[in-house]
Amino acid sequence: MMNRVVLVGRLTKDPELRYTPNGVPVATFTLAVNRTFTNQQGEREADFINCVIWRKPAENVANFLKKGSLAGVDGRVQTRSYDGQDGKRVYVTEVLAESVQFLEPRGASGGSAPGGNAGGFGGQREASPYGNNNQNQPYRNNNNNNQGYTRMDEDPFANDGGQIDISDDDLPF
Repeated sequence: MMNRVVLVGRLTKDPELRYTPNGVPVATFTLAVNRTFTNQQGEREADFINCVIWRKPAENVANFLKKGSLAGVDGRVQTRSYDGQDGKRVYVTEVLAESVQFLEPRGASGGSAPGGNAGGFGGQREASPYGNNNQNQPYRNNNNNNQGYTRMDEDPFANDGGQIDISDDDLPF
């Protein structure tokens, strides 16, 4: 059996951080995820997906994301139920996030997310369920450490009009 969810979207409001009676932090937020197609009127619709994250990553999400922040969520779908105030059973389906990626730099999108820069790191920043996020940071902004790195808007194949030497053996087809 498999239960895996990967989402990229924007927060619809600031995350809500709460603590259990035992002092365990839990953050809830809603992610607006655009659909890949348009409706009959040519408008793009979105799904609004409730997400929950626990412990230290919950505090990171609450501290570094806010309404409009672009975030990536990796987790699983979970359904729970409780008795409502009217005595009826209420069912809730949500994504239990195992990690959240902060996908914007500090101050991007009109100041929405201080973005992935928790602890002074640039680029992507992950709120991991395993606590310490100062390790395994693949996207640090260290000067002169980007040998072989190509920005997305640069053409890696642009070369002053010269020929590219490539043999038939190097082609994948």
